[in-house]
Amino acid sequence: MTFNFPACTYIVAMITDAFLLFFSVFHVIAFDELKNDSKNPIDQCNSLNPLVIPEYILHFFSNLLFLFGGQWLSIAINVPLMAYHISKYRNRPAMSGFGLYDPTSIMNADKLNRYQREGWIKLAFYLFSFFYYLYGMIRALITA
Repeated sequence: MTFNFPACTYIVAMITDAFLLFFSVFHVIAFDELKNDSKNPIDQCNSLNPLVIPEYILHFFSNLLFLFGGQWLSIAINVPLMAYHISKYRNRPAMSGFGLYDPTSIMNADKLNRYQREGWIKLAFYLFSFFYYLYGMIRALITA
């Protein structure tokens, strides 16, 4: 059992995925608070928008490591979400700063439900990814 670069990429991916899981849980809780009128939209957008770019950077960084490590299945699993992130960021509303969420339209019921569903889907994806990365790390350590 040797420590090689693919094993290192899976370890880094597990750590970044833990942060992505935190961001997803925060996303789900934030939109649930909006749905239940516990917080106003401006405060919620001010707390959610700063997390968009770090989420994308962490996700793309772990996939860049997979690319360098030759972990093609891991990249293939992550490509749909990366494409969704790129598409969503390119089609974001016009705002003065970085972020995806506009306080003037976030309370629209359709958008609120879509954002909440997106949070749950990302949470499930990152949870699946965490366990897949754990499996990949063990496999990389055993087969090397």
